Amino acid sequence: MRINLLRRTAGLAGLLVLPHVASAQETAPALDSGDTAWMLTATVLVLFMTLPGLALFYGGLVRVKNYLSVLMHCFTIACLASVLWVIGLYSLAFSEGSAWIGDFQHLLLRGITADELNGGTFPETIFVMFQMTFAIITPGLIVGAFVERMKFSAMMLFSALWLIIVYTPVAHWVWGGGWMMQAGTLDLAGGIVVHATAGISALILAKAVGPRPQFPKHVQPPHNPAIVMIGASMLWVGWFGFNAGSQVAANGAAGMTMLVTHISAAVASLTWMFIEWKQAGKPGLVGIVTGMVAGLATITPASGNVGPLGAILIGLLAGSVCYFCCGIVKTKWGIDDALDVFAVHGVGGIMGSLLVAVFGTAAFGGTGVDDMVGQLITQVKSVGFTVIWSAIGTLIIIAIVKTVTGLRVDQDTEQSGLDQAEHGEKAYHLD
Repeated sequence: MRINLLRRTAGLAGLLVLPHVASAQETAPALDSGDTAWMLTATVLVLFMTLPGLALFYGGLVRVKNYLSVLMHCFTIACLASVLWVIGLYSLAFSEGSAWIGDFQHLLLRGITADELNGGTFPETIFVMFQMTFAIITPGLIVGAFVERMKFSAMMLFSALWLIIVYTPVAHWVWGGGWMMQAGTLDLAGGIVVHATAGISALILAKAVGPRPQFPKHVQPPHNPAIVMIGASMLWVGWFGFNAGSQVAANGAAGMTMLVTHISAAVASLTWMFIEWKQAGKPGLVGIVTGMVAGLATITPASGNVGPLGAILIGLLAGSVCYFCCGIVKTKWGIDDALDVFAVHGVGGIMGSLLVAVFGTAAFGGTGVDDMVGQLITQVKSVGFTVIWSAIGTLIIIAIVKTVTGLRVDQDTEQSGLDQAEHGEKAYHLD
């Protein structure tokens, strides 16, 4: 008997479907060409978020002498995560195992064939690839915390260990039949698994690496806001695969998830823009697209349970709370989280993971949350444990990386730029 790992949260139906063992009396799952086509498309969209979306979004925000290093980090993480996922991380995340971690029954994807549906309506090979793209983008998000100053070798070692120690166990807890899934935790597409883990780890790593020179008063502006906007637009498009694809079917739930995802992004963008307009005197391009990312990160865990009203309210909170958190991290806490990974993704993902208990109720046009207080308690426990796990895991990984490779480049390398010093290339040749 195979455990059906494709049955995750039921999205707008608001039900949590636990791992299911098919009996002989049940109808065998049948291939659905519509679901298969949609999941193939959603998988491509999520990979498009990282390459090229996230790479360009982050790359445009740094100085020109470090532009290629950011692209190199994102591309390398995509390759590294893919290999690790196939070797054993998929098995640990989505095999039966225990409530805490899966087992190695699918080591090197053993037993997974093109014809295996595993209780779903599309091949499990597609599910493997779909979840692989989540494992790619999550450590990619952390890149924004240490741009312009972390060694390339340290980035590779940190990312590999982080996927093993932090990401994979949490993915199993929430999506792979683990204890959070059994407790009824709602997280359709990764407010806990992706954004909370990456945000907390980014904050700790940024503190460990240390600030850029002259931070925070004289930090250089983004070298190319136009590229930032192009990358952000790719993220917006790709996020539909991220959220709506997590419904694992081409159905009405996926349609509503796509709609509320878009609404939240639009509202958060405008909210961020108007606050910045009021605070700085002018509405900025980098600001409005950063607000969009905050809206997407915050709606992600709730996108399977909220309606349009909930999406609007989440967008308003995302655009305002995340905006002010950026200033708190840099000016109050003195942490150079260079591209605001914690303030946007960490705060947004945690906030959305809690708000689903409120806006998923019928009073706000949501579905699936009948007991607001009970669900909120479940969400708080899951988020709190994930934050602690991510923090402890990150501290352990940092200690290992410091011993093996060291974290930060030397002063001369930082002065000349990582592009030339670490990769021997320049982004632009204008002569």
